[in-house]
Amino acid sequence: MHIHILGICGTFMGSLALLARDLGHTVTGSDANVYPPMSTQLENAGVEIMQGYAASHLQPAPDLVIVGNAMKRGIEAVEYMLNERIPYTSGPQFLAEQVLQYRHVLAVAGTHGKTTTTTMLAWILHYAGIDAGFLIGGVPLVDTQDERLQQAFAHSSYLGSDKTADHEGYFVIEADEYDSAFFDKRSKFVHYRPTTAILNNLEYDHADIFPNLAAIQTQFHHMVRMIPSHGKIIMPANTESLEATLKKGCWTPIWRTAIASTNNPQADWQAKLVKQDGSQYEVMFDGHKGQVHWQMSGLHSVNNGLVAIAAAYNVGVSVAQACEALSNFAGIKRRMELVGTIDDNGKHIEIYDDFAHHPTAIETTLDGAKKRFADNPNRKIWAVIEPRSNTMKLGTHQGLLAPSASIADQVIWYQPAHLDWSVAEAIGNAANQQVMTSTDAIIKHIAEHIGDDDAVIVMSNGGFEGIHGRLVKALQQT
Repeated sequence: MHIHILGICGTFMGSLALLARDLGHTVTGSDANVYPPMSTQLENAGVEIMQGYAASHLQPAPDLVIVGNAMKRGIEAVEYMLNERIPYTSGPQFLAEQVLQYRHVLAVAGTHGKTTTTTMLAWILHYAGIDAGFLIGGVPLVDTQDERLQQAFAHSSYLGSDKTADHEGYFVIEADEYDSAFFDKRSKFVHYRPTTAILNNLEYDHADIFPNLAAIQTQFHHMVRMIPSHGKIIMPANTESLEATLKKGCWTPIWRTAIASTNNPQADWQAKLVKQDGSQYEVMFDGHKGQVHWQMSGLHSVNNGLVAIAAAYNVGVSVAQACEALSNFAGIKRRMELVGTIDDNGKHIEIYDDFAHHPTAIETTLDGAKKRFADNPNRKIWAVIEPRSNTMKLGTHQGLLAPSASIADQVIWYQPAHLDWSVAEAIGNAANQQVMTSTDAIIKHIAEHIGDDDAVIVMSNGGFEGIHGRLVKALQQT
């Protein structure tokens, strides 16, 4: 078929485009917000991307339109599609019908860490020789000489092997709770029907579509209702919001995980920190042990790694081999990714890019960075944060902004022109925190005040006006 994707540069839709291409379809797409890394990945894969949502993009009519969940009624291409009765579907439904139906699906759900944990799990399975398909809402970083791994993780999705007489046919999917499309308001993950499910955490988010936490819990329970009794649910112990969700009904065995320092007797799986920054830890389960020594840091990364190891074990990967796999895991783009190093004029400065856009994610990322850089007490951490997610734009978490970033030494919040609430009022008189209204001002301030060996962590779930590269260039010139 000729498939046209509306909203193709979204992290989910871009990954889906590559799967559709690998299924043998001709794929084109439209988007109004085209920026790396997804746009680059698609262009390198030979997928034609058209700017905007013109009706002409659907002329001549494709065989099928896959509609991204950012599409709304009133958009020219959407109205043309409906008026001309061009066949259409949502991304999650297409994925479920064309790829997942006969696979053992390993789904990774949760408010935070979905992309990272999904990548970890897919990496473990491939490292162990399992040709699992996967769809990740991000672009993996690959630092290996293994050509098999290089090929599988060249993009953010991989078709993998179907089920055969001697092969289960696995697919690892980032299970997003956001809605599927303007015509299907169920969460994406309701379509996926996993056999193994990671429920990593659950907080209030996506205030643009969910009125409260209970509404999100209802969607999570819709997915739980479809997990078979011979499957497995894996989740951190003592997560009140998840436990309350499962009390609505659960028919699947559960493994609970915890960091061992919490002395949690309910945890089936435990991680014991060897280094306090989380860069090295031991894994223990039912007499099985292994050790991870990796490039990641932060307790949130340890938790993510532990649930991924448990999920891989559930489909036959030993604890030791899973730990070895994560010890060779390079991470993914935009998750504490080092994007620039300046070694000029007697200064050493590092610039990191991170996707954190929720107060909890901001706090855990900065905590991990602080512990990671603890060997140099003079090193300052700068946090540059854009409140860009729909929940942030609505001002839902205003009261949590200043506390979430308080561990950083210097914090600059960006106040974009379209934001209709005051970031300055939200953070009040928080120490070492300030608000700026232009990226030029942010870059100028950092260039004038940054010290030797400092680190800058830029946090946004968007392009942030290319501030990362512009900041690196400015610092190289000072």
